[in-house]
Amino acid sequence: MPLSCREPERHVRVKQRSSVLNMLRRLDKIRFRGHKRDDFLDLAESPNASDTECSDEIPLKVPRTSPRDSEELRDPAGPGTLIMATGVQDFNRTEFDRLNEIKGHLEIALLEKHFLQEELRKLREETNAEMLRQELDRERQRRMELEQKVQEVLKARTEEQTAQQPPKGQAQASNGAERRSQGLSSRLQKWFYERFGEYVEDFRFQPEENTVETEEPLSARRLTENMRRLKRGAKPVTNFVKNLSALSDWYSVYTSAIAFTVYMNAVWHGWAIPLFLFLAILRLSLNYLIARGWRIQWSIVPEVSEPMEPPKEDLTVSEKFQLVLDVAQKAQNLFGKMADILEKIKNLFMWVQPEITQKLYVALWAAFLASCFFPYRLVGLTVGLYAGIKFFLIDFIFKRCPRLRAKYDTPYIIWRSLPTDPQLKERSSAAVSRRLQTTSSRSYVPSAPAGLGKEEDAGRFHSTKKGNFHEIFNLTENERPLAVCENGWRCCLINRDRKMPTDYIRNGVLYVTENYLCFESSKSGSSKRNKVIKLVDITDIQKYKVLSVLPGSGMGIAVSTPSTQKPLVFGAMVHRDEAFETILSQYIKITSAAASGGDS
Repeated sequence: MPLSCREPERHVRVKQRSSVLNMLRRLDKIRFRGHKRDDFLDLAESPNASDTECSDEIPLKVPRTSPRDSEELRDPAGPGTLIMATGVQDFNRTEFDRLNEIKGHLEIALLEKHFLQEELRKLREETNAEMLRQELDRERQRRMELEQKVQEVLKARTEEQTAQQPPKGQAQASNGAERRSQGLSSRLQKWFYERFGEYVEDFRFQPEENTVETEEPLSARRLTENMRRLKRGAKPVTNFVKNLSALSDWYSVYTSAIAFTVYMNAVWHGWAIPLFLFLAILRLSLNYLIARGWRIQWSIVPEVSEPMEPPKEDLTVSEKFQLVLDVAQKAQNLFGKMADILEKIKNLFMWVQPEITQKLYVALWAAFLASCFFPYRLVGLTVGLYAGIKFFLIDFIFKRCPRLRAKYDTPYIIWRSLPTDPQLKERSSAAVSRRLQTTSSRSYVPSAPAGLGKEEDAGRFHSTKKGNFHEIFNLTENERPLAVCENGWRCCLINRDRKMPTDYIRNGVLYVTENYLCFESSKSGSSKRNKVIKLVDITDIQKYKVLSVLPGSGMGIAVSTPSTQKPLVFGAMVHRDEAFETILSQYIKITSAAASGGDS
């Protein structure tokens, strides 16, 4: 009887113990999910903890063993054995330790709750969850309103369809007719699209695509390659022009005679256009044979093969700079020629020179009236005969006799006399300067001496920006700049005998007279800064390169005189070659005249 009563109590205690172990496992999960216990503050410092949560003096009910339990735990062999007493005490102690451990886990869980709340609050402040929630509510309301409107529209449509729906018999008949018509129309559309759909798509308008071409960076290799490509591409055109000029110049007498006879015969019989078409077909046939590997050379002027330099892989800085200068010079000359041609044509049609445009105007009226009153066969015959005689005979005579060409070749005279825009500007500036010169001569010099000619009178009053020429350089009145350097050449004088920087380099203008080489300083001051050199006193003159690092032959002229230890250098001259040729020719002229005078 006592044994049967003890067994259920032991079963209850085992259940309590298993529940405690489950609680410990859950608390371990909570514990290891957060931070370590050492990282948290003391529970008493937590602001959200209550007094009961923070105090360690939590009343705990220590399980006490009743006398009945002690009797149950006694050994049946003898009452109150020491082994059973120590077992009861160990059990009570383990229960107390477990309760303390549970208490610690609860403290950790409360701290984790506190810190998680702080993190949640920070996240809400950072993400503005309230604003997002409000926007979400607004969107939901809008969605509901739109759904209601859509439902209303669908209801209205269904009501209209039910009101307009005909009876079933009529509806079936109409549906059958519609299906037949739709089937026939779909077949027709399909057949039409299969036959002509591709052509219809070609005529469909599409928006233009604005493609921006990417510009390549500047490269010396690319620059030389493009120049060679341009030269190769223009070679057929230049060869064609050379052959035409050779025909006109009678370079090969037999070829020019045959061409003249064939052309005049074709024009007389009205076969000029078929002749040109046949020549084009013949040229294409020859090109086809050449492309197939045949060696055919059909040219009046023998072609000269120019040696092709292999492109250099690595260029130095000076070579690249010189290459850019050469290409820029070629481009400048080419663009200048094209601009001259276009400007002359524009000025011809814009009545810039009325006497020239008047001739073109009369010629156009004559051609118009001739085309109206004469038959086209006669007009074509006249134009063809005139073109043949002009190309083969008249141009040959004019090229051999330039004076006749300058007097009687009307197209050549008109083309040469047509001005370009820079020439018009020079003429206008020259006219303004003449007016100013005449007014100044009238105001300062009322009457010129009777013995002076026009040239001496003009030289008498030639002036620079600072005054009269002869007064600035303390020369005689008959000394004036040559026509080539009437406005002078801008340059800088480098006097290497001087050590002061202000005297070492001077900017100014260089003039050449009949007997002197004059340099006018650009700085305002006395005439001591100006330099006058007699051409007779010059011992040596040569081209000079101031900076040897830069490519090219330089932009300076070195002049040696007995009065200077080192040559005077006129540097930074854009027109250095022109100035050098002028100074050298005038120097040779003066020295030869002085030598001939001394011999006599």
